Amino acid sequence: MALATTYKVVLGSIAFAIFWVLAVFPAVPLLPIGRTAGSLLGATLMVLFRVITPEEAYAAIDLPILGLLFGTMVVSVYLERADMFKYLGKLLSWKSKGAKDLICRICLVSAISSAFFTNDTSCVILTEFVLKIARQHNLPPHPFLLALASSANIGSSATPIGNPQNLVIAVQSKVSFGDFLVGVLPAMLVGVSMNALMLIIMYWRLLSVHKDEEDGTGEIVGEDDVSSHRFSPATMSHISASNSMDHVQSSPNNINGSLATHLDSLRNRVNSGDQLEIQRSPCGSIDSNDISSPAQFSEEKESKTEHWKNKMWKLCVYLVTIGMLVALLMGLNMSWTAITASLALVVLDFKDARPCLEKVSYSLLIFFCGMFITVEGFNKTGIPSTLWNFMEPYAKVDRVSGIAVLAVVILLLSNVVSNVPTVLLLGGRVAASAAAISASEEKKAWLILAWVSTVAGNLSLLGSAANLIVCEQARRAPHLGYTLSFWNHLKFGVPSTLIVTAIGLTLIR
Repeated sequence: MALATTYKVVLGSIAFAIFWVLAVFPAVPLLPIGRTAGSLLGATLMVLFRVITPEEAYAAIDLPILGLLFGTMVVSVYLERADMFKYLGKLLSWKSKGAKDLICRICLVSAISSAFFTNDTSCVILTEFVLKIARQHNLPPHPFLLALASSANIGSSATPIGNPQNLVIAVQSKVSFGDFLVGVLPAMLVGVSMNALMLIIMYWRLLSVHKDEEDGTGEIVGEDDVSSHRFSPATMSHISASNSMDHVQSSPNNINGSLATHLDSLRNRVNSGDQLEIQRSPCGSIDSNDISSPAQFSEEKESKTEHWKNKMWKLCVYLVTIGMLVALLMGLNMSWTAITASLALVVLDFKDARPCLEKVSYSLLIFFCGMFITVEGFNKTGIPSTLWNFMEPYAKVDRVSGIAVLAVVILLLSNVVSNVPTVLLLGGRVAASAAAISASEEKKAWLILAWVSTVAGNLSLLGSAANLIVCEQARRAPHLGYTLSFWNHLKFGVPSTLIVTAIGLTLIR
């Protein structure tokens, strides 16, 4: 595609630049309106500047991608309510054998959970778990936070539902869920292993020194506190002696006064039970005044019923999620599969779905809409096509040198423009160039794009949303706050990204 008129090139570039600045620096002092409003501003300017028509703007919005993103977010919300991430948190601390073992566990759990529940979700849920585990073992937090963020990015590369750019690639490329998984999984597993090894080597001394020896601020956190942390409360109407401890461990407010309230209630109930004596009358009959009232029996029966209902509901959530993954592996339409699974969970919950649906990040969906329009307008200027025409002869995926050049281009663009816009700008062009060689090379080109654009997020703290989520969650964690600095991340991020990317490229099939 040739360059458009000077008018469109200049104005389209201005609109895209505004979008880029607000996407990368959402709190820019001159216009601190955030990423979502920034994407809408960029999209609106593309139409107002007549770079694209309103009809072309609407057509640029990719509804299958939005549907897939919405469905996976809803499923993640219900999995959180069903304690999936609480169990993952317990797995991190179960029979731990030291700091190095914890690093390996965090890398593995973070990678696997990100592959199936998206990297952003995993980072939101697991960050405070990781901080608590580090405090419990009296260890410095930042190697573990780096392990969480970097492994979440690497792990999310393995599936189409692992991150937003993979969603775009899966829909545009028509590569099935199974082919995507088989093509990238070996690179992901080796990449996560190498990432863990690099963390252990780089922070060997730090992981061998307890935090109290390092700065005198060590604070030991109990194991129950680590496993009881939870972000989405699922309340129960009643509580009985048989399920009391399950309830205590599953409630997010246990750290505060509700724990004492529940335990006092249990003590009173036990004491009253011990003091209750069934007295018989002289003729051997039971005195009805000393027997527990029918209301007490009814309350205990109802409590057990609620307990089993909760267990069955959790089982249904896990079965629906497994069913969704099986359907995706069978090659069914990914968007409608995710939407169907999310609606099945809404129906099975059998209560007002508004609280769960309110947890969906609608601002992210709107951000995508604006980004689709903005990128489409920038494509209409002809600038991306002109730059690709210059690079294409050196970026052929059937040559080692070509793969290296393509990887460098993707790596740089992903950190300058961000990974999702990079995929939208390069995806079709890279695929078309590879398709001219063979169909298998086309699929390989898409998988290379998915791998490099995802791992590129580890280069710096600003490279991916997952990194920023870990940084922000860690900073705001009550009583556990820790600031992961840009330079601490960069010192590990640069070598890790380059080495993991290079190793993974040799394993992409």
